Amino acid sequence: MIFAMILAKTKTSLFSQRARRNLVSFASLLVLGLSGCATPQKTAFPDTQQRVIISIPEQRLVFLENGKQIATYPISSAKNGIGDTPGSFKTPSGKLEIADKIGEGLPLGSVLKDRLPTGEVIGVDAPGRDPIVSRILWLRGLEDSNRNAYERFIYIHGTPQESQLGTPASFGCIRMRSVDIAALYEIIKVGAQVWIVEDSSENAIKAWGIR
Repeated sequence: MIFAMILAKTKTSLFSQRARRNLVSFASLLVLGLSGCATPQKTAFPDTQQRVIISIPEQRLVFLENGKQIATYPISSAKNGIGDTPGSFKTPSGKLEIADKIGEGLPLGSVLKDRLPTGEVIGVDAPGRDPIVSRILWLRGLEDSNRNAYERFIYIHGTPQESQLGTPASFGCIRMRSVDIAALYEIIKVGAQVWIVEDSSENAIKAWGIR
């Protein structure tokens, strides 16, 4: 609306044709930034109804909504163990949140590089291939112990190496089957809380006070 008013005024010869074109270009870039191309900012209103618990010992992800367990999935955390030091290739523990969702509508197995689809689609357990595929849920740390997670590009994402799920095998991220991450992607919201624990999911649910 604001840009429409400004553009209307430019028709009164206060601006040249070139100035009007520049203003339109600027408005378009701003709209793109507001629509999700800009770097995600801290979630203003965390989602307290949806929660995810990731148990490192169990190599399992549990999704809960309104205190009810909705789904569980096998995962693969870092083969280097737990930690948040940049360059450590470890999985951060503690409480985090879903900062962004990437991969809407992509075919399962779609390769994502730098969070953009390359156009390649690969099959399950493709020999010699280990890219990020299908969907990305980008995590942001909420505690000092995991404050580097977002800048380290720690995701929950799809993997073609599905035969490795159930054992620590990643380079820091949480890996899931493509069909599982796609299902979770559809129901989880930005701002949903995630707790990565070195305990059982059952104990974590009790400790978090989920009823």
